Amino acid sequence: MTPDRPHEFPSLGDSHILLTGATGFLGQATLEKLLSAHPGVRVSVLIRPRGGTSAQRRFDGLLRKPVFRTMRERIGEDELRRIAAERVDVIEGDLGEVTLPSDIDVVIHGASTVSFDPPIDEAFRTNVSGVVTLYEALHKAGADPHVVHVSTAYVAGVRKGVVPEARLDHGVDWRTELAEALAAHADVERDSRRPEVLRKSMARAQGEHRKAGPQSVVAAAEEARQAWVGERLVDYGRARAQSLGWPDVYTFTKALGERAAEELWGERRLSIVRPAIVESSLRHPYPGWIDGYKMADPLIIAYGRGVLPEFPGLPDSVVDIIPVDLVVNATIAVAATPPERGTPGYFHVGSGSRNPLSFRGLYENVRDYFRRHPMPAGERGHIRVPQWRFPGSRQVEMMLSGSERATSAAERALLRLPASAKTREWMTAVHRQQTNLDFLRRYSDLYQAYTKAEVIYDDSRTHALHETVPADRIDEHGFDPSVIDWEHYLQEVHSPSVTELMRGFSRGRGGGRKSADPVLPERTDVAAVFDLEGTIIASNLIESYLWARLSSMPRSQWSGELADLARSLPRYLRAERRDRGDFVRAFLRRYEGADIAELRALVKDVLGEAVLQRVMPEAVRRIRAHRAAGHKTILITGTIDVFVEPLSTLFDEVVASRMHERDGRLTGYLDTPPLVDEARAAWLRRHAADTGLDLSQSYAYADSYSDRPLLEAVGNPNAVNPDPSLYRHAKRKHWRIQEWGAHTRGRGDVLIDTVGARSAR
Repeated sequence: MTPDRPHEFPSLGDSHILLTGATGFLGQATLEKLLSAHPGVRVSVLIRPRGGTSAQRRFDGLLRKPVFRTMRERIGEDELRRIAAERVDVIEGDLGEVTLPSDIDVVIHGASTVSFDPPIDEAFRTNVSGVVTLYEALHKAGADPHVVHVSTAYVAGVRKGVVPEARLDHGVDWRTELAEALAAHADVERDSRRPEVLRKSMARAQGEHRKAGPQSVVAAAEEARQAWVGERLVDYGRARAQSLGWPDVYTFTKALGERAAEELWGERRLSIVRPAIVESSLRHPYPGWIDGYKMADPLIIAYGRGVLPEFPGLPDSVVDIIPVDLVVNATIAVAATPPERGTPGYFHVGSGSRNPLSFRGLYENVRDYFRRHPMPAGERGHIRVPQWRFPGSRQVEMMLSGSERATSAAERALLRLPASAKTREWMTAVHRQQTNLDFLRRYSDLYQAYTKAEVIYDDSRTHALHETVPADRIDEHGFDPSVIDWEHYLQEVHSPSVTELMRGFSRGRGGGRKSADPVLPERTDVAAVFDLEGTIIASNLIESYLWARLSSMPRSQWSGELADLARSLPRYLRAERRDRGDFVRAFLRRYEGADIAELRALVKDVLGEAVLQRVMPEAVRRIRAHRAAGHKTILITGTIDVFVEPLSTLFDEVVASRMHERDGRLTGYLDTPPLVDEARAAWLRRHAADTGLDLSQSYAYADSYSDRPLLEAVGNPNAVNPDPSLYRHAKRKHWRIQEWGAHTRGRGDVLIDTVGARSAR
């Protein structure tokens, strides 16, 4: 029977329903409604294990989720579990791996990828191959159910005007497209290994990661190649979809999934449900229920955070939003109304036909909501949302491209500056701007086809089915979008729901204030590893040398030594940019001929005090806190061991450079290669293996990008006063960033006095 005219409201009775995609947004809502409002129904859910968690445990987790909150409160958690145990069978695995029950009456097939721009092979594997596998499994089981295939209204593609509830009008061969899409991965992988692609990846990796060591360069180059593969496959999908009239690979593959369903099951009983943009619930299970962010939500949150100054879209285009509970009610009503064999039924579930919401209307409601309930801006108060003027896609693109070029140039300039609090402040601003621009670029590319749509999805058949719902059951089972009051829904239901998580995060961060260091757990199998220069003491290798050199000569000779050092600085800087080890080797040559006994006496009598004056109090407190917690404290530095002796009592182990001696004098060469960049991480891993340290729970503190491998070797990395490159990396990885010793770095006058007093003796 097809709902061309009102008829008796259908019932699922004691049907056995197979539900795919039960862990997804729409699947959760459907499962909850079947259990709460259709007591005679039995449900089989197909769930794959994930990350060592069985399908049954994943299902048990579903029962604890917010979607079942109202039901748990009404009947109790024990009763909910009893009902689930009696009425739900969990089938573990994928469709191609399991045998389905033969007594299935209805299939609600909602499993799919919901990303708009996945790699082409991934999109086809889920949205097309998954459909094929379903019907193969049903044939194999000998089942003859009514299949409700959940698609999307946007399978109609890029067009204008009214789209009927009917079979799609296109001649694309889904079998050919599927075969080519699956073959694309091998083609792109092969292309990614071409010399010109690999050389480009290596050159970029060398430029960005050379200071971190050769293996970091290799790893970065391989990551770049893999990213190239992913981006290329995404581009394959987008280009192929758009060449055939769909905005993205998601809608393209959903359209081909429909065609596969029609060919493989169309001679039996098949219904295709096409929801529009599914968002939070209007009424059931409670107003505003949502699981994760859906299509419109990232834009709403970004606008509330003030990062969307404009967005491409037509102010009068229809944004076809439909609450999830109306989609569920329509889907269940369709499931209970099987069509005649060989005549598939098509149903649009949206709001655009009967209760249209314009893009400008969406914007104005969201704007009014955030004006009344602004997002917190930390110590700056609250965020003021921007005023959109809808200048058009071309103007938005010009603004976006110009901002991207300016931000990229600013970042390149900042990466060349020395580390300082001001540099990090500028890097923070650039990082924030880049993040916002990346967001705007991604979503403007993805969504402008939907915010510029001039299409209406006819829902006559769906509305006729709704008309069969008795008046006293409409609140529970109806799905007429005309009941939606957009101002109430967007300002009182949906926006509060999708911003709740972000507001909680802002409150958890203390309104933007810096959080205190976490409490250290007491453990004896944990290490706390510290770099020295720039991390514990506010000095560097060059400054240590000057302390020693100037203190051994009269003030009258200082200018000559300083001039010679200045002439050599460009060479040292080139070595530093090339490789930290090259710099250490080159600079330590200046110690050639130094009397080791005199140097040790100098450090003991004078320079030890200078070193201690440059120690950052925060570093000492942190080292002592680790020792108090039973952690093994380790100092790793390229500075020669003589200069580290005043700090040795702070650490359980000190690893420093040792210089070669001959006849009591330094030769200017090292005894062994310096422990820099990857060598530090390698030493730490070997030491941990030998001593039983748990690096996943250990800590590291360093200031230079050359220490990135060391920081990545532990579970708790801390970037201390980081240089611009490390700061950028730490922000991307969400590492803790420490600002230590601001009041320690200006003690040059004290050091000069100390060294001057020594040289005057």
